[in-house]
Amino acid sequence: MFAQFLDIVFRSLKLDRNLYKDQRYFGEAAIYFAGLIMILDGVAGAFAANTIVKTSIGISGLTAILTWLVWSIFIYVIGVKIFSDKESKIPFKKVLIAVGYAHAPGLLRFFAVTPDLVISIIFLTQFWIFASLIISTKQILNIKSSFKAFGIIFLSFLIIAFLSVSFVMSRMNALPISNIS
Repeated sequence: MFAQFLDIVFRSLKLDRNLYKDQRYFGEAAIYFAGLIMILDGVAGAFAANTIVKTSIGISGLTAILTWLVWSIFIYVIGVKIFSDKESKIPFKKVLIAVGYAHAPGLLRFFAVTPDLVISIIFLTQFWIFASLIISTKQILNIKSSFKAFGIIFLSFLIIAFLSVSFVMSRMNALPISNIS
């Protein structure tokens, strides 16, 4: 079981597109493996960020699960419901698992042990995750074009970024800040 989990992680790190076509990686334990990758990704992100600013590891793990669900929903809706190539019968669970697997490069954030490396490792792993998401989306949704898979991921990212910024800005307006005129 652990060997299969490690195989999934290493194949995701290698950006192996065949990972998403092999049905043995989408069996009963797949959702747990994907969830574990997401939780570890959140913990690794908190671990890396803690060298600069204190971050709750527990909250980061929970946020990673929420992020996993949000990414998966947007990729499913945009890729399967709005811009599908043909009548797709892709189950949401398969998209959810693929998005979890695609976040395996985030585990490398555990190696950001010095403040000098944190920003570069976070950016590197985030671009790596994007590449992995594009590959997984292309394979899971049976998309012919890498550009279309990129578009689905990029549009999902823009929506998530817009919602995140809107949420943060709404919270900032609620802060008791005095305006000096």
